[in-house]
Amino acid sequence: METSDETNATANAIPHPDGMATDMATPDGIAGQDWATASADPQYRAAVVDLLGALAYGELAAFERLAEDAKLAPALADKAELAAMASAEFAHFERLRGQLMEIGEDPTSAMEPFATALDEFHRQTAPSDWLEGLVKAYVGDSIASDFYREVAARLDLETRDLVLAVLDDTGHASFAVEKVRAAIEAEPRVGGRLALWGRRLMGEALSQAQRVVAQRDALSTMLVGGVAEGFDLAEVGRMFNRITEAHTRRMAALGLAA
Repeated sequence: METSDETNATANAIPHPDGMATDMATPDGIAGQDWATASADPQYRAAVVDLLGALAYGELAAFERLAEDAKLAPALADKAELAAMASAEFAHFERLRGQLMEIGEDPTSAMEPFATALDEFHRQTAPSDWLEGLVKAYVGDSIASDFYREVAARLDLETRDLVLAVLDDTGHASFAVEKVRAAIEAEPRVGGRLALWGRRLMGEALSQAQRVVAQRDALSTMLVGGVAEGFDLAEVGRMFNRITEAHTRRMAALGLAA
């Protein structure tokens, strides 16, 4: 039976498409404000510009990568499916770019600090075949989405809604799970290789997220305290534990050992 505290904690969680719940405190402070009020704090504004810039470049890079991965697709229908996903990622990019312009920020300047780190992540995790590309689209992108959902709990109302909207699944999940599980069923040996690949993606993605945060003072302050009330170093550790647990569940959905 849940205690009253456990019931409140469940009620204040952001639902997650893979079953992960992102903790959200009862809206107070910045998390309960609108953008006009919250952005009066210059440190908070800088953190949001960083966040939107990182997200925007991530969506642009995802668009480019999925369009490239479509070339590896074994069938025309698969190629079309990846092309549709790429189109959805570009639509998310355009929403983020539009929001940056609306708040008076240059989208290119906001994205530039994150380009090198994200490009390096994609260089180090370039898939060697169609199946590795699907696992990366499902597992790798979802790790980043989990991280941004955690941050979203500390944002003003309008920015939080935008961030959660652009993190909506674009069709990666069911498509990737279906194709990967079918491939493992047809050739069980594939599972071992893809499991190793999934573990590598997890390590690289977490390292990349930590590097990005460490290099941006406003964004790191949002995570460990200051402009984001109630987020301490211990909670950051719990956050990464939740991301790891969600990764384990996704690997199981693919039929792979984490």
